[in-house]
Amino acid sequence: MADTCCTLVPYFKVHPGRLDDFKSLCVQFEERTRTEDGCLHYAFSFDGDAVHCREGYVDSAALLHHLENVGPVLQEALKIADVTRLEVHAPAAEVEKLREPLAGLKPQFFVVEGGFRR
Repeated sequence: MADTCCTLVPYFKVHPGRLDDFKSLCVQFEERTRTEDGCLHYAFSFDGDAVHCREGYVDSAALLHHLENVGPVLQEALKIADVTRLEVHAPAAEVEKLREPLAGLKPQFFVVEGGFRR
């Protein structure tokens, strides 16, 4: 099986006093993402006001669909949190499909080499 898995790795810093509001938005993110057939895994983890969203998609098209699907919730989240880091991890062919559409988000792209997928 060809590995086309794309992992999006965003980190957020929630504004002071807004953590509960951000956690409420996380519920909305999860509700929208549950409907996406191309999502492999999705969860939020917290360390105080630092938040990470662990998310993986079957391919670049699924990742782009996700961003479109959660766009309205993301816009609300960005009013109360800042993205401190954004990474994309994917095989080279998938990275190339994501460079232009994600350019405005200024992610750091990591090309997956080797490994295996079940």
